[in-house]
Amino acid sequence: MTQSWDFNVLGEVLQVDKPQAWTSFDVVRKVRNLFHIRKIGHAGTLDPLATGLLVLCTGPKTKLITTYVGYDKEYIGTFRLGIRTASFDMETPVEEERPWSHISSAVVEEAVKAFLGPQDQMPPMYSAAKYKGRALYKYARQGKSIERVPRQVDISAIETTQVSLPDVHFRLVCSKGTYVRSLVHDIGERLGCGATLTSLRRTRVGPWSVGDAWTMEQLEEARQLLHAETYEVRPTS
Repeated sequence: MTQSWDFNVLGEVLQVDKPQAWTSFDVVRKVRNLFHIRKIGHAGTLDPLATGLLVLCTGPKTKLITTYVGYDKEYIGTFRLGIRTASFDMETPVEEERPWSHISSAVVEEAVKAFLGPQDQMPPMYSAAKYKGRALYKYARQGKSIERVPRQVDISAIETTQVSLPDVHFRLVCSKGTYVRSLVHDIGERLGCGATLTSLRRTRVGPWSVGDAWTMEQLEEARQLLHAETYEVRPTS
């Protein structure tokens, strides 16, 4: 199917599969430069180590970002028992190791299910949440800890899909504002052995699936075909 894009006049909602080690802003900047987009933003940040669906809005469609941020999100990922890092994922070094071999798969599954439903969650220090207009992770990188206020989040679905201890694979559906890293950390604290997120992929945002998203390579290939303000391109499979 031929895809017609008008990024600047009418605006577009573009689904992109964010690569690992890219920030969400890296993706925004790359797409802006590829297609000479004047106004562009994203509806929901993904951590640099995470991959998956990032929804971009351009032109007048940027007015919809607030709505799209509110959509529920689905993830798949893995976490490892017995280790803890400052960032709750593998962005920072392992700070602590605890015994985990006494914990069974059944106990892990029970602990995971306990986090189903609405709950208060503390934003991690390594996050883009703001304190006095400055992202928390900037304080964290200076070795500072800021007092934070818990946020209400809702976990509408959570399940283990494979347990190969100390590694646990999971699927999650959650509300906006949920920090999966913090959720994993809290599961580890409930188990008493600690846990750290080792991989994360966003598979859905509201009605959009990552299976329908453009990779960065596909977007670069598409750019070679574009020559007007309204673009006609054919996605590659």
